[in-house]
Amino acid sequence: MAVIHPPFPSVPDGLPAGVVVHACDGFTEPRWAGRPILWLTADELPDASGLWTRLYGEREKTGLYPLLLSGLSGDSARPWLAEELGFVPVDDVDEVDPAEALAELWAEYLEDDGPAGAWPGLAAPGAMAGDPDEEARELALFLGEKRRVGLVPVDRGADALAMSGWDGPCNHTNAIGDLAAVVRSWEDRFGARVVEVGFDTLNLSVAAPPATVEHARAVAAEHYAFCPDNIDQSGLGLDEYADALVGTRCWTFWWD
Repeated sequence: MAVIHPPFPSVPDGLPAGVVVHACDGFTEPRWAGRPILWLTADELPDASGLWTRLYGEREKTGLYPLLLSGLSGDSARPWLAEELGFVPVDDVDEVDPAEALAELWAEYLEDDGPAGAWPGLAAPGAMAGDPDEEARELALFLGEKRRVGLVPVDRGADALAMSGWDGPCNHTNAIGDLAAVVRSWEDRFGARVVEVGFDTLNLSVAAPPATVEHARAVAAEHYAFCPDNIDQSGLGLDEYADALVGTRCWTFWWD
């Protein structure tokens, strides 16, 4: 029997030309292949942040979460228009315990010359130092020139990572649902918001960053489990990386 996928929701009026892209066979389970997952602008926009800000403000009304989209080495078509997108249902993200997911990833790196010691557990929540939505808008303004803009039919940015079929950490893990669950936890504990997604990069605004080195070290352990290349490829030790997290309102991740 053929699988009938729901149509992509209608998008708001007044948008630039755009296309709906679909989950690709080989990047997701066969039953999800062909599912409409993401609308994106047909071209890069010179002032993508302006459109992103408008759509971010309308997201509760439209049910569509906006993303600034960049690509691989300046090629904004990859992965978004290059048939390199999968799909993870939000129901799968619901089943993930972020603490358990991070603990499992941490243990994997201990076998691969990762940081010494037992998994320290989740860091305590941060204290709000700003409004999460305003922090997201400010980051978009900083990042938003010459990007595509995407729309995903979800309520929160963490879920957009799963639903959009993004596979950026594939050299690290294919468990995008697990990473989406971790980002959900950061949304709740640190006022994080997903702003920009690239081929293998992710930029989050953060309204409640760690304010002390001790707290930042606990957060840094989560970052290492989430994206070890941030530390391994930076030339920084975990403690040096933690020092740089104190008060930082943008968390940037890159997977080699």
